Amino acid sequence: MTNDQHQSSPLEIFWRFLTLGLVSFGGPAAHIGYFRKTFVENLGWVSEEKYAGLIALSQFLPGPASSQVGFSIGLYRGGIPGAIAAFIGFTLPSFLIMLFLATSAYLQSSSGLVHQIILALKLLAVVIVADATLSMFNNFCLNSTTKGIAIISAVSLLAFPSLWTQMLVLGIAAGIGMKTLASFSTNTRSNTLPTTAEISNPNSGLLLTSQAKTALVLFFGCLIGPFLLSYLSEWAKLFYHFYISGTLVFGGGHVVLPLLQETVGDAISSDRFLMGYAAAQAIPGPMFTLATFLGAELTEQPFLSALVATIAIFLPGFLLIIAIKDSWERLTTNVLVAGAIKGINAAVVGLLLSALYQPVFTSAVHSSKAMACVLLGFFALRVLKLSIIWLVVGTIFLGLASNLLY
Repeated sequence: MTNDQHQSSPLEIFWRFLTLGLVSFGGPAAHIGYFRKTFVENLGWVSEEKYAGLIALSQFLPGPASSQVGFSIGLYRGGIPGAIAAFIGFTLPSFLIMLFLATSAYLQSSSGLVHQIILALKLLAVVIVADATLSMFNNFCLNSTTKGIAIISAVSLLAFPSLWTQMLVLGIAAGIGMKTLASFSTNTRSNTLPTTAEISNPNSGLLLTSQAKTALVLFFGCLIGPFLLSYLSEWAKLFYHFYISGTLVFGGGHVVLPLLQETVGDAISSDRFLMGYAAAQAIPGPMFTLATFLGAELTEQPFLSALVATIAIFLPGFLLIIAIKDSWERLTTNVLVAGAIKGINAAVVGLLLSALYQPVFTSAVHSSKAMACVLLGFFALRVLKLSIIWLVVGTIFLGLASNLLY
């Protein structure tokens, strides 16, 4: 049961996302699991269908997918102030950690108790993603077609892991959905599918709102303006390079790695770059805060440059969310688009299933004892229904008390 007809204050949204930003280890797939558990199951801020739609939208836009889902939830619950509060709350912990690591003499990420805690929290990420995958499979794979889409999507991505495979799978799933899963309405003048003209009719509600138009203007303005000014200002150049990286990245945090390597060039040593990348994977929050680490190292004003780089890399994806969300929501009421979304939702289950194995499972479970911990955690979450907070606390104690996981 959802209460999504109500609005939330920016302060409440900030606090909810800050809490998640402190404990959300495991990367984008795990973040989607955390968000679903918190905002769909526990708080009822969005419905399961609405949440799946937000995931589907984030898959088609450039930028950090899980952060875009969080931004969209904040936008849905509290407008632009709520979206900003969600972004700041979820990103602030990792921003501060990456800034600290960049300005410290060394990275403390290779040994000791901190390392043991991180290893244990990675196991929790396996539990969270497994729970999200199973729940979404039960909700969105209700017939042989959707189940087949999910399995084939997972198999395709496991066999041929790449951004192009992901986009191809989503496109094919949308086509299958439009062909076989479109729902016929019994409340309209006929049970026929709408024509192309009806879909594109301005009266269908697909006209851009003033807010969407402003977002599009800002999107292109932030692309063109800093590019023109980059020859005159190092700050404009810094903003432009990270902004263009955020504009070109489809597929989540790991895909940003080669773009950022090209962006920083020889300004940062490869060893230092890879240490920052490893730290971004080990800490809670979005992996895109690697930009925080890199930005802090590129100028003599680390805090300011880290802030500019972080805002720049997240901004294009958020502006596109604002620009497209209303049209996306209205399009979902069209039977053809509704069918496509059913196919996409099934494919997203496949994406989560493949991510559950690689990188979540393969990076966390390296022994039978670790697998035993995963099974116990899954039982505690799924059967005993312990809250994630208690699971996180227990996981931290496990990491502190035991060296048996590896």
